[in-house]
Amino acid sequence: MSQLDDLLEQIEDLEQESREKLEEIESLQECEELRVKYLGRNGEIQELFGQLGQLPDEARAKAGKGINQLKSSLEKKIEEKQEKFEQLQKEKQLEEESIDVTMPGRRRGIGKRHVITQVQDDLTDIFKRMGFSLALGPEVESDYYNFEALNIPELHPARDEWDSLYVDEENLLRTHTSPVQIREMEKGEPPVKIICPGKCYRRDTPDATHYPVFHQVELLWVDEELTFANLKYLIRSFVEEFFGPEFSMRFRADYFPFTEPSAEVDIMPPNGEDWLEIMGSGMVDPSVLKAVDYDPENYQGFALGLGVERMAMLKYGIDDIRLFYRNDLRFLDQF
Repeated sequence: MSQLDDLLEQIEDLEQESREKLEEIESLQECEELRVKYLGRNGEIQELFGQLGQLPDEARAKAGKGINQLKSSLEKKIEEKQEKFEQLQKEKQLEEESIDVTMPGRRRGIGKRHVITQVQDDLTDIFKRMGFSLALGPEVESDYYNFEALNIPELHPARDEWDSLYVDEENLLRTHTSPVQIREMEKGEPPVKIICPGKCYRRDTPDATHYPVFHQVELLWVDEELTFANLKYLIRSFVEEFFGPEFSMRFRADYFPFTEPSAEVDIMPPNGEDWLEIMGSGMVDPSVLKAVDYDPENYQGFALGLGVERMAMLKYGIDDIRLFYRNDLRFLDQF
């Protein structure tokens, strides 16, 4: 058998073999492996081309033609197989990822303000409309601003009411927002007319009415010729706007180190049976005015403070302060 006949027989055998292999493949990966085996740089078609140099010119042309025909045929058949498997893969993917447009859509919740933020904003908006400006201060306070400047010196019994969280010997997490009032008064002469909302901290054991983190809104007005009557009128206006004009209101004498006289404010809903405490208030103590170099003979002031959580509980009939902080959307979505 001549070299040409041997090479032509190899071409025929390779064509038969590749046809059978093409019928057996079942995936894109197998299709690629077959392409590399026959058409790759070191594939079997390339080995056939390598034998052409051993043939005379006329025989080389004939054998070369047969190899090129086999190569073209294989390329076409492998490409058709690849397209077939790619189409099957796309159809499978579409089937797995298909969307049933008749099914109800998935509801995506829209974020909103926490009920505490809502109530705090409502409170500050009411006082802003009365002409008060917003004042903020640090949550980590010095002992001086949190106690001393507010007429609560060391060993004063009132400190027992504010079991505090100290960060070092001189600084603590503020127990009320009253330090903001001192900082604002230190900035200049009266009039000072501010509201101070923000977080406060006390070492309280959580229960239905106590939590170690809570929110306050405090108010301060210092000017000439202010009286307790002005304070009473302002609180009455606030109660009517926040709770409603049908709510009753009363003052009870109380004691706070930084106000004198001092009073608790209670409200009663229509047809109610019990008075509900909502805030503490009073005229600014002369010693507090002196601490910021205000002359108490020329200037008077009043202040009030209320808990945001308590106001929310009263407004919405909530009986446990811990509900605000449990992140239960069944509760929070009501507001």
